[in-house]
Amino acid sequence: MTEEVKQMSESEKKKEDWMNSKWRPAMGWMYMLTCMTDFVLFPILWSLLQAVTHAQQITQWQPLTLQGAGLFHIAMGAVLGIAAMGRTQEKLAGANNGGAGSTTQPTGFSLPTSTPAASGGFGSFGSTAASVPSAGGFGSAPSPAPTQGFGGNSGFGAPASPAMTASGKKIVPQDPDPVI
Repeated sequence: MTEEVKQMSESEKKKEDWMNSKWRPAMGWMYMLTCMTDFVLFPILWSLLQAVTHAQQITQWQPLTLQGAGLFHIAMGAVLGIAAMGRTQEKLAGANNGGAGSTTQPTGFSLPTSTPAASGGFGSFGSTAASVPSAGGFGSAPSPAPTQGFGGNSGFGAPASPAMTASGKKIVPQDPDPVI
């Protein structure tokens, strides 16, 4: 019975629409083909055409994709960049080729548990980001993170949080009196 279920899941994966799993590579190949024709093939053919017809005034090929301030390349860069970022997020979530797959966290993968406000901002030096314990591998044994960063106790460049008394009141340091 389990073999039948396993075969069913494999056949369901194979029935997945090719457009769902192959649109990202297709966009990349289409963009590469467009650039190759507009910047390599068409300039050569344009020059050969002018040489064969003995044109009086030889002109240079003007790339079609650079018309309109290169909006085509800007748009394709955005589409391919966002597609690559989306696929990376899918892979980190455990999806494979269109979303069919497990959504569990890979073994040995650890995530920070602190929030940006608690650690002085994303990526701050010396932030207290503990790792999530996992079943082995990199990050499996969380080590105590440093509680003080460079230049303060909440991270590089972040303002230091005020000290607290035992009763929970904030200790606000007084500014030194100016020297007269």
